[in-house]
Amino acid sequence: MKNILLKRGRLLLTLFLVTQFTDTFAQKQTVIRPGEIWPDTDGNHIQAHGGGITQIGDTYYWYGEARAQSQDPDRRYVGCYSSKDLTNWKFRGNVLEMANPDTLAANWVLERPKVFYNKKTKKYVMYVHIDVNYKLAQVGIAVSNKPTGPFEYVRRFHPLGFESRDIGQFIDEDGSAYLIFEDRPSGGFRIAKLSDDYMDVEKNICLLKERIEGGAIIYYEGLYYCVGSGLTGWKPNPNKYATATSLEGPWTEFKDIAPPEVNTYGAQSSMLIKVVGSKKTTVLLLADIWKPETQWDSRYVLMPLEIGNGKLWLPTPQPYTINMKTGETTFVEQ
Repeated sequence: MKNILLKRGRLLLTLFLVTQFTDTFAQKQTVIRPGEIWPDTDGNHIQAHGGGITQIGDTYYWYGEARAQSQDPDRRYVGCYSSKDLTNWKFRGNVLEMANPDTLAANWVLERPKVFYNKKTKKYVMYVHIDVNYKLAQVGIAVSNKPTGPFEYVRRFHPLGFESRDIGQFIDEDGSAYLIFEDRPSGGFRIAKLSDDYMDVEKNICLLKERIEGGAIIYYEGLYYCVGSGLTGWKPNPNKYATATSLEGPWTEFKDIAPPEVNTYGAQSSMLIKVVGSKKTTVLLLADIWKPETQWDSRYVLMPLEIGNGKLWLPTPQPYTINMKTGETTFVEQ
């Protein structure tokens, strides 16, 4: 009897410890901590590098390069996460898994996935940067019927015949969709409108004669703001911004978004996100802190910007909370 009671006691203790451990992992996060490890709801660091966030209803989907150590080195992956509060992210799987497309060289890359939802076709259209030694400079398209995939690869091409490296996305107030892409031979980066079904790049809107990549655009209080990073590869640099009353321009001179000596706090721009609340409209910068030697450990900066009247500024990254109903953010003590 004593042995039975002892075994039961050990079993109950084990179950209690497992429950406590699970509850700790499942506990909702309340604070966004830029630059730190960002665990998903399973406790794993988010793998969505160089990515973009797409809002569908009250749910946000974060797509990005999945670079986990356990992945097959001969394949390329795009991870997907969902959230309703931009703080707690649930892993929805690797929604695109690709082997070498069209017999490209073994060292081909798939970078900067961006997903557009087309309300007319009810399709989710993913654009990616596909390259070999950064000389091919093309975009690729993949399509899905659901935001959580799977996405099916369709084709790769030079948009409008131009080279395309880092890409960004923008949806205007009227619902028009645009691809932003670096066109190095032309000495700048382009804003181009997508076709009605989003399956092609239809019209060149503007070539900004500024040598930047990681382009991101937002429309805020009557002005378009464009943010981009210098051409220094993995190495961080002072990101800059310009404004215009029209996507066609003219655009103002590019200015620093942070003190130039901090090199954007080690981060590179990827996307601008607008959260419209009952009391405030907050604009967030999504940026990557790259770690080329340990890419799976690369971090993220998702920070509210100081923006308005033609000015944009990135405060020093620090922990904060965001109220999705009011749109307000509050910095918290570290």
